[in-house]
Amino acid sequence: MKTLRLILGDQLNPQHGWFAKRDPDVLYVMMEVRQETDYVLHHAQKILAIFAAMRDFAGQLTAAGHRVRYIAIDDADNRPSLTANVDHLIANHAIERFEYQAPDEWRLDRQLADYARALHLPTAMVDSEHFLTAREDAAELFADRQHWLMEHFYRHMRSRHRVLLQDDGRPLGGQWNFDHDNRKPWPGLPHEPADWRQGHDHRALWRRIQAAGVTSFGEPNAGDLRWPLNRSEALTYLDAFIEHALPYFGTYQDALSYRASRLFHSLLSFALNTKMLGPHEVIARAEAAFRDGSIPLAAAEGFIRQILGWREYVRGVYWANMPGYAVLNFFDHHRPLPPWFWTGQTRMRCLAHSIGQSLEQAYAHHIQRLMVIGNFGLLAGLDPAALHRWYLGVYIDAFEWVELPNTLGMSQFADGGRLATKPYVSSAAYVDRMSDYCKGCHYDKRERTGPRACPFNALYWNFFDRHRPQLEGRPRLSMVFRQLDRMSPSALSELRQKVVSLGDFEEV
Repeated sequence: MKTLRLILGDQLNPQHGWFAKRDPDVLYVMMEVRQETDYVLHHAQKILAIFAAMRDFAGQLTAAGHRVRYIAIDDADNRPSLTANVDHLIANHAIERFEYQAPDEWRLDRQLADYARALHLPTAMVDSEHFLTAREDAAELFADRQHWLMEHFYRHMRSRHRVLLQDDGRPLGGQWNFDHDNRKPWPGLPHEPADWRQGHDHRALWRRIQAAGVTSFGEPNAGDLRWPLNRSEALTYLDAFIEHALPYFGTYQDALSYRASRLFHSLLSFALNTKMLGPHEVIARAEAAFRDGSIPLAAAEGFIRQILGWREYVRGVYWANMPGYAVLNFFDHHRPLPPWFWTGQTRMRCLAHSIGQSLEQAYAHHIQRLMVIGNFGLLAGLDPAALHRWYLGVYIDAFEWVELPNTLGMSQFADGGRLATKPYVSSAAYVDRMSDYCKGCHYDKRERTGPRACPFNALYWNFFDRHRPQLEGRPRLSMVFRQLDRMSPSALSELRQKVVSLGDFEEV
C-alpha cells in the first residue's frame, strides 16, 4: 500500500512515531501554500521562519532515508490549497492511503476532516504526540464547574504529571503558586542576557517568497533571521535559557522596559508551537534546574505554570468553544485598529516600543501583549476580531489555538468572562509601576484630562463608566466601582469629553 502522509508547517517533530522506521511505500508531503500565507496578513519573519524550518525538516527526513515530496512556494505545479495539492499527488503517485497528524487549528481540522471524509481512499488522522492533554480533557475536567479557573486546571496537571511535588503529593515550598513573587519591575540589573540565538541568512528564500506574490508586513530581517530552524538549535536555545535567563525569569516576568526587548523570557514559544520541542522536556529541564540548585523555586514554578498550566489550558478552552469563539464580542466593540498598529508611530511611549518591537522582531513578551497593547485595545473599544487577526499575524509564535483564547478571552474579555475572571485593564499607574516607559513620554502619567494627559487614564475610567451594566457586581471589581462612585458628575463628564477628543486614536 502506498501511503501519503501530510506534514503541516507546525508539525516539525522529528521524534514523532511516524519516523521511527523507513518505509519505501510511504511518501511524506510538505508544502508552502498560499492558503496558509494568505488566510491572515502575516509578519514577514513568521512566513520566512516557518518556511525555512520546514525546508530544514524536509532535509532531515530525506537524509534519514524517508521519501519526501516538498512543494515550494514558487513551484510551477503548486496549487493554492493543501487539499488541491494532495489531490494532484494522489493522482500522480498512485496513492492508496491518506494520513495526517491532528491539526491544532479548527479551520485546518475541519478542512482535512471534510476532505478525508469525501476521499475515496482509506484515511487516518493520528495524534501529533506533542501535548500533555487531549483536546477534550479540559472540558471534561470542568464539566461540573461554572467557571473554568486556570488554577484548578494547573493543580490538576501538577498532580497528574508529578511536577514540583513532594513524595506525599503536596507542592514543593508549601504552595502551588508563587505568582505574588513574580511581579517586580526590572531595576536594570541583572542585565538582560546577550541574545543566544543563531542568525540565519535567508535572503534568497525571502526573494522567492516575494516573487511568488506573498504579501506580509513587518521587518523580514532575512539576512539575520534569529529563530530556530530545527530541534538541535531549539535544544541549544533551551540550554541557554535555563542557564542565563531562567534564574531571573520568575522575579521579572511581568517587567517592561524600553531598554530591553525580552528581559528573561525564554524565546522558546516558536520552537514549542512548531513542535521542535515538546512541553514535557522543557518542563523537566526547568524542574531539574530547581532541584540541582541552579534556580529558585519561584522561577521554576512561574515558568512551568506557563507551559503545564496556561498553554494546555488555553488549548482546552479553544477546542471547547470553537468555532463560535472567534466571533464573540461581549462589549460590542467595533472601532478599527489605529494606523500606528502597522507603523508603531504613536506618541504613547509604551505602545510605540511594544508595537515597534513587534513589527521589528515578530515578538513581544506576554505583558507587552496583554497589559500594553491589549490593554489599550480593550479600553479604546477596538474590534476584538480585528485585534485577533493582528495578533495572529504579527507574532512568530501565534497559531490560532493559543492566540485566540489569549486575545479574545484573556486580553479583550470578548467572551464575557469564560476565561478571565475580570477584564485585564489598567490606567497609566500599572504601566508606570512595572516599567520605565512613562519616563520621557509625551504624555503625563498623572493627568486624567487635558491635552498632555496619558490616554490610558481617561480610557480606564470611561471604560468602567461605559460598561457598568455588564461589569458591576463582579467580585473582583467592587473597588473600581466604589472609586467611580466617588467621582463628581463634572469629573465624569470631563473624562467622557477627553475620550471623545481622542477620536479614532489616529493622532494619539
